[in-house]
Amino acid sequence: MKQRNSTLLSFSTTLLASGLSIAAISQPLAAETLTLNNGAPVGDNQNSKTAGSQGAVFLDDVHLIQKLQHFARERIPERVVHARGTGAHGVFVTDHAIPQLTRAALFSEAGKETPVFVRFSTVIHPKGSPETLRDPRGFATKFYTEEGNWDLVGNNLPVFFIRDAIKFPDMVHSLKPSPLSNLQDPNRFFDFFSHEPGATNMLTYVYQDLGTPASYREMDGFGVHAYKFINQAGQMNYVKFHWKSRQGIRSLTAKQAAEIQATNFNHLTQDLYQSIEAGNFPQWDLYVKILAPETFTQLDYNPLDATKIWPDIEEMKVGTMTLNRVPDNFFNYSEQAAFAPANLVPGIEPSEDRLLQGRIFSYADTQLYRLGVNHKQLPVNQPQNAVLSYNQEGFMNTNKVRSDINYQPNRNGVREDTKYRYHQQNLSGHSQQAAIDRTQNFKQAGELYRSLSSGEQTNLIGNLAGDLAQVRSAQTKHLILSYFYRADKDYGKRLTRAVNGDLAEVKTLAAQ
Repeated sequence: MKQRNSTLLSFSTTLLASGLSIAAISQPLAAETLTLNNGAPVGDNQNSKTAGSQGAVFLDDVHLIQKLQHFARERIPERVVHARGTGAHGVFVTDHAIPQLTRAALFSEAGKETPVFVRFSTVIHPKGSPETLRDPRGFATKFYTEEGNWDLVGNNLPVFFIRDAIKFPDMVHSLKPSPLSNLQDPNRFFDFFSHEPGATNMLTYVYQDLGTPASYREMDGFGVHAYKFINQAGQMNYVKFHWKSRQGIRSLTAKQAAEIQATNFNHLTQDLYQSIEAGNFPQWDLYVKILAPETFTQLDYNPLDATKIWPDIEEMKVGTMTLNRVPDNFFNYSEQAAFAPANLVPGIEPSEDRLLQGRIFSYADTQLYRLGVNHKQLPVNQPQNAVLSYNQEGFMNTNKVRSDINYQPNRNGVREDTKYRYHQQNLSGHSQQAAIDRTQNFKQAGELYRSLSSGEQTNLIGNLAGDLAQVRSAQTKHLILSYFYRADKDYGKRLTRAVNGDLAEVKTLAAQ
């Protein structure tokens, strides 16, 4: 008993000598003291508790069991797409208020600052893959606005491969490694794209050197989809978003990408982090294109088609984003950041774009799977304004409930505000399962090809031929070639020669 009292006295004396009181025992120990997850100090992190020198390990070695348990669970499910990525904190400053277009608070006045978190990524390749591989690059921005978080989730290219979300799983499956060999195979994804002529425009973008950016700082970003701007009067316009890099655009040739990959397969992350830490903060100007609904049918393409740009509509600059801080923990921020097009704010709504409509569901749903139903309580995903929702409980819930009202309507709790109702839309017609009108699969791809310099065209042909030449099916290869021929005859001829195709067969297929 005397020994126990002596030990307690010694412990108390040690605390007082260090400037702590006995009341502070409940506080976390000093940072240099290793602890268990419950805060208890660890006495030995080098040796398991055993039954003597030759005995088995005790199951009650809590430290051992906890370390092994946590280690086995330290990987959350990898994103199916956009797995390889990196992020940074920053701020968006509105320099041109547009209340006549949208009631969104962040665009309400010039000089308004909104914190952001941006995650750049590759789309198809896995988490540990080289950043030099050809791939569209994700460009996802989370705006922490006073009326909730808005996620602008896009890519570094202005269009996409498909126009209907029902084809998204098929597209990704074709681009991912084979379920038999676990190898990525051009035979598989060109087989798929031979059935998707609308992908011709996106293939022309991604097989340029744009498909291998030299730096995350030196690439543009696009929202890809059309959204809706709604103003205070309830008036609606369609809108597209474009991040324009103030650093310019710089890409790698296939040769340059191979040389960099041999020495540094993290070049994009390293460049971004080093630039920010050196005070060289990258900036992007945000531009919008506005399309009035009454002009919708006057275009020779469908403006809600994600495989199309709006080429003849002028852009308007609305603000500038600066990335100025690297996350202090990669997992907590870049890995746990949950972006979804469903995260919208008043004044910004989804359009009828079929691909966007599917992403509204699927992106939010995949975050529920990866991070749990309460992932928006994590610091990187948490809104800056108060969340007053009656959604409750679930895995890893940290909400502090102080009321027995968890239903609505009620007499003493929160209420809805009718001024935030969705924009009303007139509907007519019947349900259907049919392709959109004005598909125009090849025109913009041809215009893009003709806009390139001679050197850029040569690199595009070489990059495409490198994969298309591996396709064993003559039918698949020539059908793909016929799409590029329909986009531009010179484009199709040069590519056909590069892969030793039959130009007569290409012309026959193109005529059909």
